[in-house]
Amino acid sequence: MTEPMSKYGFNKLSQELKNLKETERPKVAKEIDIARAHGDLKENAEYHAAKEKQAFIEFKINELSKMLSNAEVIDPETLAHDKVSFGSTVTILNLNTDKESVYTIVGTTESDPSKGFISFNSPLASGLIGKEEGEEVTINLPAGETDFEILKIEYKPIVFE
Repeated sequence: MTEPMSKYGFNKLSQELKNLKETERPKVAKEIDIARAHGDLKENAEYHAAKEKQAFIEFKINELSKMLSNAEVIDPETLAHDKVSFGSTVTILNLNTDKESVYTIVGTTESDPSKGFISFNSPLASGLIGKEEGEEVTINLPAGETDFEILKIEYKPIVFE
């Protein structure tokens, strides 16, 4: 199954993977060697901590490798944004609370709802994708069914910090 993401998200994951493989993995291997030199491994807390760290690093390397191999890099600039799609910035009005919100639809790894970036597979984004300006939609959110009106759909270059 492919995982849509922006070029920024792909590059960010690639850098993280490179750091784990080229810096963190060798560093923890040295920590294990140093701890092993201290003798009895059964009661060597440094050794066990380093082994746990190594397991975590290997898990992350595997996880990132899978994500990158399944990545579908999408340039939102090339998509039409007459309907909500990946990379669209959407202004919506919660018809239940009369609160206006702005969200940009991004890949899972780039999601940060506190900054207005929501994953394409979140309940809100899933309910908005394919809809047009002026449409009213009812979306089943964790808090219950909520009615929204799509006020504006646009493309703004995604800037992550």
